[in-house]
Amino acid sequence: MIPKFINKQSLMVLVAGSLLIGGCAGGPLTTREKGAGIGALGGAAAGGLIGSAVGHPGVGAAVGGGLGLGAGALIGDQMQGQENQNYRQEDEIRRNQRDIYRQQDEIDRLRRERGEY
Repeated sequence: MIPKFINKQSLMVLVAGSLLIGGCAGGPLTTREKGAGIGALGGAAAGGLIGSAVGHPGVGAAVGGGLGLGAGALIGDQMQGQENQNYRQEDEIRRNQRDIYRQQDEIDRLRRERGEY
């Protein structure tokens, strides 16, 4: 039984906040997880507002939170994939730059041996 001074919306916010904080205890969040969390909270807020307009804020928040979670996870997944691709490209650029420096050093060494400078 829920005490009378706590309404259903407050209880849902408390449960959602507890789950969010508990889920964060395992280490830093990935971009995918951040997107899912932001989507769920935003969806729940929007769904709660829409639901309250029709007299069912709890249902609206639950449906909005679920839809926001899915959308946020998809967006976060795309962003994380882009971050991974950027990291791989930057790593390849660093390797290529090292090769360029090594080759330039070799060219300089050969020129010194030939007395070109």
